[in-house]
Amino acid sequence: MKISYNWLKQFIKLDWQAEKVGELLTDLGLEIEGIDTYQSIKGGLEGVIVGQVLSCEQHQNADKLKVTKVDLGYGEPVQIVCGAPNVAEGQKVPVATIGTKLYDDEGKEWIIKKGKIRGEESHGMICAEDELGLGKGHDGIMVLDKDIPVGTDVATIFNIENDQVFEIGLTPNRADAMSHWGTARDLKAGLQQQDLTIELITPSVSNFKIENRTLKIDVNVVKSKLAPRYCGVTISGIKVAESPSWLQYRLKAIGLTPKNNIVDVTNYVLHELGQPLHAFDAQYIKGNKIEVKTVKAGTKFTTLDKVERELHKDDLMICDAEKPLCIAGVFGGINSGVTENTTSLFLESAYFDPVSIRKTAKRHGLNTDASFRFERGIDPNITEYALKRAALLIQKLAGGHITSDIVDLYPKKIEDFQVFLSFDNTAKLIGERLPEETIKAILTSLEIKVNNITESGLGLTIPAYRNDVQREADVIEEILRVYGYNNIEFTQKLNASISNIDKFSDHTVQNTIANQLVSQGFYEMLANSLTTPDYMSLTTLLQSENNVEMLNPLSNDLAVMRQSLLFSGLEAVSYNINRKRSDLKLFEFGKTYHNYPIGRIENKHLSVIITGNKTKESWKTTPASSDFFYLKGIIEGLFDRLGIKRSKTSPITNDIFSEGITYSLGKSKLVEFGILKRSVLKHFSITQEVLYADFNWDTILEFAKRTKVKFSDIPKFPEVRRDFALLLDTKVTFEEIHTIAKQTEKQLLTDINLFDVYEGKNLPEGKKSYAVSFTLQDEHKTLTDKQIDKIMNKLQHNFENKLGAELR
Repeated sequence: MKISYNWLKQFIKLDWQAEKVGELLTDLGLEIEGIDTYQSIKGGLEGVIVGQVLSCEQHQNADKLKVTKVDLGYGEPVQIVCGAPNVAEGQKVPVATIGTKLYDDEGKEWIIKKGKIRGEESHGMICAEDELGLGKGHDGIMVLDKDIPVGTDVATIFNIENDQVFEIGLTPNRADAMSHWGTARDLKAGLQQQDLTIELITPSVSNFKIENRTLKIDVNVVKSKLAPRYCGVTISGIKVAESPSWLQYRLKAIGLTPKNNIVDVTNYVLHELGQPLHAFDAQYIKGNKIEVKTVKAGTKFTTLDKVERELHKDDLMICDAEKPLCIAGVFGGINSGVTENTTSLFLESAYFDPVSIRKTAKRHGLNTDASFRFERGIDPNITEYALKRAALLIQKLAGGHITSDIVDLYPKKIEDFQVFLSFDNTAKLIGERLPEETIKAILTSLEIKVNNITESGLGLTIPAYRNDVQREADVIEEILRVYGYNNIEFTQKLNASISNIDKFSDHTVQNTIANQLVSQGFYEMLANSLTTPDYMSLTTLLQSENNVEMLNPLSNDLAVMRQSLLFSGLEAVSYNINRKRSDLKLFEFGKTYHNYPIGRIENKHLSVIITGNKTKESWKTTPASSDFFYLKGIIEGLFDRLGIKRSKTSPITNDIFSEGITYSLGKSKLVEFGILKRSVLKHFSITQEVLYADFNWDTILEFAKRTKVKFSDIPKFPEVRRDFALLLDTKVTFEEIHTIAKQTEKQLLTDINLFDVYEGKNLPEGKKSYAVSFTLQDEHKTLTDKQIDKIMNKLQHNFENKLGAELR
């Protein structure tokens, strides 16, 4: 938001430097992001002074040029070659001296330099109107009043606006400050804290009067909930023309392009008071009737930008007896606005429901100065005042007469907010006990009325325009920002509290697992919970009817809540691969959202995605691609960290995984993982293999809580390893070997490991070779060869009898 300092001074007389004002506004919460300089004439005519032509003679080498001697008020007269036909001896003229910077119509800079023109030296330039930016005339040089002293700066003669413009990074909650008046109101409160009591000057509307009632427009507000207050008045006999320079300067300073005196007044009042207005050409209002209502869905309406729009059933419209004229609070219609032929108008000032305006503006992709304010909530109590202010300005600039009573439809007044402020809570939140008189003074400066005072606090009435101040905490924040955050002293006492945190709380366990994954080279990602419903077509596991849909989506890409973390993860993979980062290890903790017949449900998940090589390219290692078993090892490592044991595996086949496994405990599914199908990856333009794991985090957290941690001493006695090379049928799995071994020796067998698998040459058909190691250890004594041999013989016997194994 742009605020003109000169404009601000119309409300509050202040002679501070703009930088100092900017610091105070920032301290008040209106953060100044920059201060720009505005000049109505670029360069401010610096270096252009009044000169007197002492002599004027014909150039010897050019018929259209004159050689002049000009007195600039200092030193010797200078010679200037001039081509203007009207230059003559004795004239007072504007002279751009050597080094002066002038600007063309496009703002391009050019510098006046000493030079020779057809053999004659020229030390400056006698200027025409357009060369100085003072007009469009170029028939000849400007001739100034003879009474102006030689050497006077031309900038002091003409009404040149030099202004400084604050760029305020306004937060959405501060609707009250979206105008010069609102900013001045805050500034006044801040100045009062610095013992500067400055009056806030309010534009007077006391001269407003109804001159006759010859043009009456009947108003009917059908949708009073969407338009709680609606005001209007007619003005006749106006003349649409160019706005005066002072008004143009105000608008140009804040980045607006002047249109005509009527439109410029409505824009002026909008940025002055924060009240949007709209002027209708009265001749286009059929039946002399205005209706504020919604229209049939699908109705076609062409706006001022010449775009035909299809209206929604909830769009609030300003209509006449036959047709819509304007999208209320957002944008006018093409055939109802003010033109150069307008002689009478209906001026509207209203308060519209913020939610309705916001939805309408987003539906049609419109963002205007009016909608920006309406959708954040304006002051419902200045509606009529702003209308009078604008009407008086129109009369001043365009003539005309007030030709109707003011229509003010306000059936249900928007009440001020009632809040009780506790002194103890104020001290607790601020961290310092402020004097009660200081608190009351700050509240009064913010136009918050103190109704009653007790020992414990204050009963307050908050004005309706402060729709962001409705709770006690909001009031305390207002007190603190005006008092000054920097004025709160630091305490020398350090307070700390210790809270008991369950070691199996979601946050604690999540951090533990995240740390383990990060230590293995993973990066944590965070994706948007909003996604596109198009992803439902990629799998039959998700159903469109279970989507949680947005009532007012920003776009189709953000229309539903995600039912799976997979697709947002693949978006991240695709994004990185397209930027030459093809070796990825990502994980995300997030929720999925489902709309089932029994109700809406949220489930928490942990997703893990791996693609590309396991490690970075290096001269010390050979690149190895991530594979199914690498992901399997990661998963089992996480289970070990959580103490989850005895999980069972089963293969899965669906339209997501080409190969996959499920880990489960009892009937509870812990994780599904595997290699994603090419058909899924193709949708994201991914050509390399991607591995994916989806953990049911809520289930895992529940089982992790059941884990009992036991501590034991490190055994003092050595462990012993023995190996078997077993010839087995190809259908035999390592899991069967592991199970039989554990059943054979439950106490001394501490580890079983498969370290080699061989199939092929020199083995009988249908056979394979497993090399398995067995680790034995007794915590209380050293094992003897006799004990070891006995255990190994039992293992061999059971493998032979139960699996048909042979020792190689």
